[in-house]
Amino acid sequence: MIPSSPFLCVITDEAFCPVALAEEALKGGAAMIQLRHKTASGHQLFTWAVEIRKRCREHHALCIINDRVDIALASEADGVHLGQDDLPAAAARKMLGNTSIIGVSASSVEEAVQAEKDGADYIGFGHIYPTVSKLKEHPPLGLENLQKAVEAISLPVVAIGGINVENAPLLISHGASGVAVISAVSRAKEPSMAAHEILCAIKTTMR
Repeated sequence: MIPSSPFLCVITDEAFCPVALAEEALKGGAAMIQLRHKTASGHQLFTWAVEIRKRCREHHALCIINDRVDIALASEADGVHLGQDDLPAAAARKMLGNTSIIGVSASSVEEAVQAEKDGADYIGFGHIYPTVSKLKEHPPLGLENLQKAVEAISLPVVAIGGINVENAPLLISHGASGVAVISAVSRAKEPSMAAHEILCAIKTTMR
């Protein structure tokens, strides 16, 4: 089950140990950890996934694996997050079953609508603001497009891309159920405190 809104998802940073970063993020209140590492071996990903899954369960949080349905299955993670070039959500659902969570990245309203039709459980929508964490082929989508995506589908929308403690509340006020961050937590001097501050910031929108 997707965490109740508003929630914080922290995506691992390839420059840092995923397990250590996950631990810090969980201490700060992250409700979802996404293991993302494009160059690691399958064996390494599995090892990290098992450790992160264990810590997520201790903190009553979700462990999501980026791209790799096989790693999600083998590690008994809570689910997988798929990009537009990954295995289609419908195919992943056949492999994972109905109890696993499937997230899909979307950079347009059309992609978000299609992901919902394909059986996704949530949408990662972005990038909203300029970001240096990933190379992007399109300009930032901004708040207007985020709100359009929220209105076009019934799934929870997780905003991603250039998010920090200052702009995160705006995303929730424009309909996002959660925010996903990388560098705002991983590159902070105290990652657990950074996660806590972002979580507190987005919760102010619910008062």
